[in-house]
Amino acid sequence: MALTTLKERVQARAAAVADAEDIRHDRADEGEEIPAGHGHDVERFRADIEAALPKHVSVDLFLASLRPVLPKLRKCTPASVLQAVITAARFGLVPDGQQAVITADDGIATFLATYEGYVELMYRSGLVKSVVANLVYEGDEYEFVPTARVGEDFVHKPNVLTSKKDLKPLFAYAFAWLEGGARSNVAIVTLEEAEEIRDEHSRAYQRAEANGQKNSLWHTRFDRMHLKTAIRRLAKLVPKSAELRALIAVEQAAEDGTPQILTAIDPETAALEGEARRAARAAEASQDVPASRLPVKKRGRAKPRARRRDRNKRR
Repeated sequence: MALTTLKERVQARAAAVADAEDIRHDRADEGEEIPAGHGHDVERFRADIEAALPKHVSVDLFLASLRPVLPKLRKCTPASVLQAVITAARFGLVPDGQQAVITADDGIATFLATYEGYVELMYRSGLVKSVVANLVYEGDEYEFVPTARVGEDFVHKPNVLTSKKDLKPLFAYAFAWLEGGARSNVAIVTLEEAEEIRDEHSRAYQRAEANGQKNSLWHTRFDRMHLKTAIRRLAKLVPKSAELRALIAVEQAAEDGTPQILTAIDPETAALEGEARRAARAAEASQDVPASRLPVKKRGRAKPRARRRDRNKRR
């Protein structure tokens, strides 16, 4: 099939580039500047990027958001740049810093979704109606009673008159309203938990600390990464689509130092699952429609019958 061929073709191209230049995925040669991902290179893969993108995402918009990022990936291996770009396209997340980012992680281009990207995939699944996520700071009013009924179990009243610039968040939270009116449990990540996850599981943070650059996303976007951690925890509490499951696996591949494209969902699978979900919802909705009444045949006004007794009397 065409989309399966795309997957095989992209993997073959990435492998060919890696073999030709003897590139390792765990670390690129230090000090070697590889001009990967110039504008003409991106145009060369336009057809593959367009085929990988969902129909609702414009390839021109995607490429326009990608071009400003490419100069930052000059020292990354061409194979990793190609894989990161195609992986982002597969999920239909534009690498504009809002839905997703492509970072240079020790000479390897790495695709990462932002917390908005996770929320976008939750909405796109058709299983989640709305997502609420925020940070709670000192001075805010909040109450969390897990045993209380929905709507009263968690309350957050931010102090909008206080500047949050110099305040550290106490915790991040996220919950979702699902189709049908149900609400998920509340996912909470304290500041201490976020720092522990950062210190123990983020290789990018560890390397940035070791080399003194302090340029990882945990350094530059701590609040957003804290929120993303809560959203990822929420992803375990809501119905997951194939895209959401694949996104979690792709980010784990980045932590493990393995090619992300191998775990990225292909557009055909996402489209088939979407059709199956829509068909299931349509089938459930059809059962809620009251059965229509059978048409009733209208009769004309009956004519009175002549009485035989009257006729006999007249005779």
